[in-house]
Amino acid sequence: MKKMGRPKTDTQAVMLRISEAMLQEIDDVRRIEADVPTRPEMIRRILADWLEQKSQSHG
Repeated sequence: MKKMGRPKTDTQAVMLRISEAMLQEIDDVRRIEADVPTRPEMIRRILADWLEQKSQSHG
């Protein structure tokens, strides 16, 4: 298992609350990924996909 190191210096922590239902959906999706990412990593992937789709639809 990869050790948690220092966070990248070009990042910022974001604290948020998520409903149990949404958290369950995130967990369901991450468990079907080949590498089973952590919750924060899955949220980053979801956001990255959304931002990419958004930029493509406005470009």
